[in-house]
Parts: sequence; C-alpha cells; structure tokens
Amino acid sequence: MRFISYFAGNQEGVAIRSGNTYRGLPVAQLGGDLKSFLGRESALANLLEALRDAAEFELPDVTLLPPISRPGKILCVGLNYKSHSKEGGFKPPDYPEVFARFASGLVAHGAPLIRPNASDWLDYECELAVVIGKGGRHISEADALDRVAGYSIFNDGSVRDFQIKTQQWTMGKAFDSTGGFGPELVTGDELPPGAHGLRIRTILNGQVLQDANTADMLFPVPRLIAILSEAMTLEPGDLIVTGTPDGVGAFRQPRLWLKPGDECVVEIERIGTLINPVAQEASE
Repeated sequence: MRFISYFAGNQEGVAIRSGNTYRGLPVAQLGGDLKSFLGRESALANLLEALRDAAEFELPDVTLLPPISRPGKILCVGLNYKSHSKEGGFKPPDYPEVFARFASGLVAHGAPLIRPNASDWLDYECELAVVIGKGGRHISEADALDRVAGYSIFNDGSVRDFQIKTQQWTMGKAFDSTGGFGPELVTGDELPPGAHGLRIRTILNGQVLQDANTADMLFPVPRLIAILSEAMTLEPGDLIVTGTPDGVGAFRQPRLWLKPGDECVVEIERIGTLINPVAQEASE
C-alpha cells in the first residue's frame, strides 16, 4: 500500500495510490490524519477499506504534505555508510551517530528546500526514512520490522558551516524547510525486509551525485530500531532517517552547494522519487 497526505481546498486529506491516480478523503471525514492510523492493529487495512471507493484525483490536483507532517521524533543517523565516513576522513562508527531533526524542518515533495540567509553552505543527502507504526521500548532486532509502518524518502538538507560550529550537529540539521520528505508512505509488503538492497541516488540538475545501495548501511533498519529503543520509547509516526552514502557536496572538490533555481531529486528503488526545487529564504 502507498499512502500520501495532502491539502485540497481548505482541508487536509489522506489518500491511497490506485494505479496512476489516488483515492482520498478529508481527515475530518476519516477521523484522523495518516499518523493517527499508525500503531493500531489493522488500522492501515481499515484505512484502505475507507479509501477504496473514494473519489480519484491526480497529484497536480492537490498540494502534497509530508506523509507524516508532525512526527513526535525525527531520529537521524550519521556516518551509516562506510563510503561516507571514508570521504569525510572519519572512522566508521562502532555505534550509531544519532542526532535529531524537528518537524519545522520538513518539506513535501514538490515544495522548495530553503537556503537560509545565514549561510550559503546548503548540502544534500539522500536517505531512506523509516516510519514507526507500533512503537515500544527494548524492541529486539527479531521483532523490529513488525514495528515499522512503512518507508519513504528523505533529503537531509544540511547547513554545513553551522553543523561544524560545534561537536553537536543539531544546529546544522535544524534549519526550517531543509528536509525533503515523501512523497509516499510505502508499506513493507511492497519492499524487501527492512528496505534492504535498494538502489539510492541523488540527482542534482540532471547529474547523478550519489549512487549507492541500502545494503551498504553499517547499521541496517532492524539494528537501528533495537539500539534506539534501548534509550527511548519509539512511538507511532516517529521517523528514523538512516544516513547517506558518499558523494555529498561538502567533500567534493570544489565544494558543491545547493543554490536557488536548482532541482534536487532523490530516488530509492521501488519506493519512488522525491523532487524539491531550491529557493532562497525570504528577507524579513
């Protein structure tokens, strides 16, 4: 199943993909947004039934939202591909490098990534996003994939000079409207377990800059869920953003930063394509 969240007229809605179109209903009619259906037994199957006969539309007819617009937690993993550690001169970690993002940083498919006025050093990072369904704490690797509602695509736009101001990366990852997310939430039955073995790429203005495979992750999805849930309760709608491979702009010669007018595309095999233009922050 493939779900989207959207805005049409003055109403937020949820839709399921039906061939090349979507069938959707307003959140008010469904009784909740997509996040509210996660974590409940058979809730996504019930949502499918509610949407099966809904009116059809195409993506240009609506404004897309991130699949989960207001996740409680956005947990990101740094240096999760050996190739990315190597290009940055880092030792591959023995334990995941975890940092947080926030909901104000999310933008949907088709919406612009915003280069802030505070910096020109806006970088791209293609990443697999994991959306938690049934949450919990102390989740074993064996049970971890049963706690996943689905998968999506993330572009972890990073303001690099702010990221390296301190040993903590949060400021460089927390700028508003720098994290592309979407377009769809794809349930695990459409993918290999843990979304393992899928090609992942970044394409900037038609040029392929990152090209790797999710099989290259040092800490695959079940291991990440087990490690994170040692410390905190994972809740329905939480995101785990699983890291990027080599090819980022910061380690190119010369460095390559996103600029207004660019089009940044992230593709993950069997999940889809996330497209975001780049725009400059409006002056106050």
